[in-house]
Amino acid sequence: MENRSLVTIAEHSKEKILYLLEMAKEFEKKPNRKILDGKVVATLFFEPSTRTRLSFETAANRLGARVIGFTDPKVTSSSKGETLKDTIMMVSNYADIIVMRHYLEGAARYASEVTTVPIVNAGDGANQHPSQTMLDLYSIYKTQGTLENLNIFLVGDLKYGRTVHSLLMAMRHFNPTFHFIAPDELRMPEEYKIYCDKLGIPYVEHLDFTEDIINQADILYMTRVQRERFTDLMEYEKVKNVYTLRNQMLENSKPNLRILHPLPRVNEIAYDVDDNPKAYYFEQAKNGLYARQAIICKVLGIKIED
Repeated sequence: MENRSLVTIAEHSKEKILYLLEMAKEFEKKPNRKILDGKVVATLFFEPSTRTRLSFETAANRLGARVIGFTDPKVTSSSKGETLKDTIMMVSNYADIIVMRHYLEGAARYASEVTTVPIVNAGDGANQHPSQTMLDLYSIYKTQGTLENLNIFLVGDLKYGRTVHSLLMAMRHFNPTFHFIAPDELRMPEEYKIYCDKLGIPYVEHLDFTEDIINQADILYMTRVQRERFTDLMEYEKVKNVYTLRNQMLENSKPNLRILHPLPRVNEIAYDVDDNPKAYYFEQAKNGLYARQAIICKVLGIKIED
């Protein structure tokens, strides 16, 4: 039987991505469809989440499914020493699909290998976040009218930022030009730059975050410096406020520029940016509902009817 798990966006062809975007578009037109009646969606969050968990649970509810799961592993048997394998095997007895966030890189891949129930990776450590990527792609498509030939600027924590890793891999189909803006401590990992080199994806690295640099951006993708990924808090303190986007920096930006952020933000986007029409991060989060409805249906092999 085909394993329909969504572990990494790298396994999705251009056709699959475009199909999911079309599904998301249909769900935005009509989000309430009782096409998962009788299905059970398990949400297992071993790390904190607001948008991802709530949008997946809302997606399931709007599609007529029941939701089970947990948001704190301390209230589960993992606090007693139960292994991830055993947890997945047990939950597989109760659910038709498992949405999982875990602090270990590779946890979603491992889970998909020990069960026949499809797994949706809702973030595994600093590795991948494919469902976030689908809502990012949908947001880019809605605001730019295309995914092709865009200048995409990734800013902030590019070392631990799983959202930027997944977005980079997904955009390989669409001839992007990337600009990586990060301090030395948080540079894009070599493996992703090698990935770009192998596929002929152009990229430029910057240390400075200035108006002159970002004026060529179609998409400005801001990220939070993630304190929870640092083992040395002194290192975090050095870089936590390294870049801040302020409204005045956008005065000469391209008319089609849109600012994205996977959220939560800390200090990397000033509040005066929120009222700028180029700020799109709250709408981006709303798009997560439609993208995740599409993902759940695709993983379960359910087609939607107009």
